[in-house]
Amino acid sequence: MKAHNYEIKVEWTGNDGNGTINYKSYNRNHEISSEGKYDKINGSSDPSFLGDKTKYNPEDLFISSISACHMLWYLHLCSVNEIVVAEYIDNATGIMIELENGSGKFTEVSLNPNVKITNPDLIDRANELHAEANKKCFIANSCNFKIEHKPNTVVV
Repeated sequence: MKAHNYEIKVEWTGNDGNGTINYKSYNRNHEISSEGKYDKINGSSDPSFLGDKTKYNPEDLFISSISACHMLWYLHLCSVNEIVVAEYIDNATGIMIELENGSGKFTEVSLNPNVKITNPDLIDRANELHAEANKKCFIANSCNFKIEHKPNTVVV
């Protein structure tokens, strides 16, 4: 088995001068970066947890990780199946529930890819490849809930 290692730096930038003296004394802003990568991602917590709604929160990034991993596998599978994808846009959604003890968990994520291909005869096969991409996706394989796929495939 081959192991892959990843290193990410998460730096809290939300100390407003009093640190975490109480739950409302600090903001949740942070930066996500990795050595050798161009840009930082500005993050916060969900606004429900006193975060900045203009920044990405961990839940956004979780859903985007599922969506991006699925897309990359899907594009790979299309290429080896001779399906030319001209455009791929996913409007992914997810539901997280809060539990009585204050924790939470995702119960569902739906991927809603809008895919444009060049050959009308391959629409059915293009749609079928979403199930195969889900089986290959590293992130989906790490989740403990089903990930739905609702593709809309059209011809360019």
